[in-house]
Amino acid sequence: YLLAAKMEKGDALEEYLMYGGMPLAVLETDVKEKRKYLQGLFSNVYIKDIVERYQLRDDNILSALVDALSSSIGSLTNPNKLANTAGSLMGQKPSYTTIKNYLDYVEDSYLFQSAKRWNVKGRKYFDTIQKYYAMDLGLRNARLNFRQQERSHLMENLIYNELIRRGYSVDVGVVEISRIVDGKRTQSQYEIDFVVNVGSDKVYIQSALNIDTPEKKDQETFSLRNSGDFFRKIVVLDGNRKSWTDDDGVMYIGVIPFLLEDILTEIIK
Repeated sequence: YLLAAKMEKGDALEEYLMYGGMPLAVLETDVKEKRKYLQGLFSNVYIKDIVERYQLRDDNILSALVDALSSSIGSLTNPNKLANTAGSLMGQKPSYTTIKNYLDYVEDSYLFQSAKRWNVKGRKYFDTIQKYYAMDLGLRNARLNFRQQERSHLMENLIYNELIRRGYSVDVGVVEISRIVDGKRTQSQYEIDFVVNVGSDKVYIQSALNIDTPEKKDQETFSLRNSGDFFRKIVVLDGNRKSWTDDDGVMYIGVIPFLLEDILTEIIK
């Protein structure tokens, strides 16, 4: 992408987060044409193909579902929650089974991909809750008319796509921690953005725009430091910062070098 875009790394990252990697979106220089192309591709190719392939009577539910998924990339969800969201957009709630089938359709069509939720300490999967990521950010942004540009969500989605592209098996991690509060035991859940599975080995990755203050650093690394194991831990930051490792053994690296260098291969050796 960097070679085709013919831009400086920082500019290329901004362009990629906005318009994705579809070839014509990369090569087209006119912004209006880029947007027109991506919006047409989503509606006239992807949506139309799903409707025809699965012989859907109408595309209202499908349209509401992809709108809901596009608006919530990187957020924990399940078919019931998506049915409620899609229903609020349509004025009537589709069934759980319908939404589950439609989720399979959009995954089979390479519009979205799901990541299972893994209990790090319990070493088991959660059955119902997972995350969905757009397989091309340009298509996702086009679907939302290039609104909802939350950079933290876009960067998380970008990192997920890159890990999948490299052939890794990727889950969403959860660290459960028990505490005594006012004499009562409470259990809280803290998220690790990605658990990358490499054979019997794992690497934990957290996506964070910055760690500009000690409080922000503690917040972003809390789940990593409390995972209860010794697997390698990485925080991917916005920008082009070179890698370094803190006293807790957590590695930090900018998203640009992370995308251009497969550091996981190096640290797992």
